[in-house]
Amino acid sequence: MIRDSRLSGVLHLLLHLAEREGAVPSETLAKAMDTNPAVIRRTLAGLRERGHVRSEKGHGGGWTLTRRLDELTLHDVYEALGRPALLAIGNRSQAPQCLVEHAVNAALDETFDAAEALLLERLRGVTLADLDADFRVRLAARTTPCEKDPPHGR
Repeated sequence: MIRDSRLSGVLHLLLHLAEREGAVPSETLAKAMDTNPAVIRRTLAGLRERGHVRSEKGHGGGWTLTRRLDELTLHDVYEALGRPALLAIGNRSQAPQCLVEHAVNAALDETFDAAEALLLERLRGVTLADLDADFRVRLAARTTPCEKDPPHGR
């Protein structure tokens, strides 16, 4: 099953941005995410359009957060990504001729809608400050450093 990991990746990027003073170049973020700087720019573009981040070109330029972590929810980020599909399963046919398939689709549609509503509500209730607090607890509990991790701290 193919999974859309953009939400996870963007949340990771935003927490790295929150740790830094000043603008962070796309190249620096790309190293932290093990990807290409163009992917970072494309990924953060939707967040810039929503006013969650800002970008500056040129020497000393890069990305900065424009909102506090306690003001930014997972739902805000999900919306900025264009509301990607939350569920990877769906109906076999959207306009079936068979009445059995009509019944199956009706049951599944109701179930999928309820699951999506529950997930969206949960995304509205979690802020980036919640993620950052969890990260800080994990960082404090770590006994050995991970070479791949960039330096963390504020």
